[in-house]
Amino acid sequence: MANFRTDQFDNLPENVDRIGAHRGPKVKGRGWITFAWAVLATAVLVVGGLYVLSIFNNSIKFSLGASASSSPTPSGTPTPVITPVEDPTAPDVVARKITITVLNGTDVVGLQTKAGAKLTAKGWNVTATANSTATNIKTTTVYYSSAANEDIAQGIQILLGAQDIQFSNAYLASPITVVVGKDFTG
Repeated sequence: MANFRTDQFDNLPENVDRIGAHRGPKVKGRGWITFAWAVLATAVLVVGGLYVLSIFNNSIKFSLGASASSSPTPSGTPTPVITPVEDPTAPDVVARKITITVLNGTDVVGLQTKAGAKLTAKGWNVTATANSTATNIKTTTVYYSSAANEDIAQGIQILLGAQDIQFSNAYLASPITVVVGKDFTG
């Protein structure tokens, strides 16, 4: 065993139990100070993490200033007004090369021919007339397969007196398909 020289710390009085700063009396409130630092560090890490996340994810937005706008924001986008096209010789219609299919959705024989003849008489290009697989259709409906052709479908609806108009991908053989229902008077 090694022998060390004696120094001032080896000469202790008999009545002293503790010696050194680390053995001093505990400071009151020291636990709350530690807790406060832990809360501050947690808050800084959370805010920093959210900021970094907002940089990489565009759905999270932070604004550091109160920017109250004085004008009210619109609650929705206005619905565009579509003007029905009833003239098949219009340059825009001719450029689209619209073809029309007419289907008979009733058990009355020949309604598709009457509707097709009415459209042909007005100058529309009816490429096919046939019976539909369903024979219990009540209302005449004009179907269009492209949103760009809604104006033409509305014109056909007016011309035939159809009750309904719908966007549908069920009839892709031609841009406009008319399903004649029991309400069609011819």
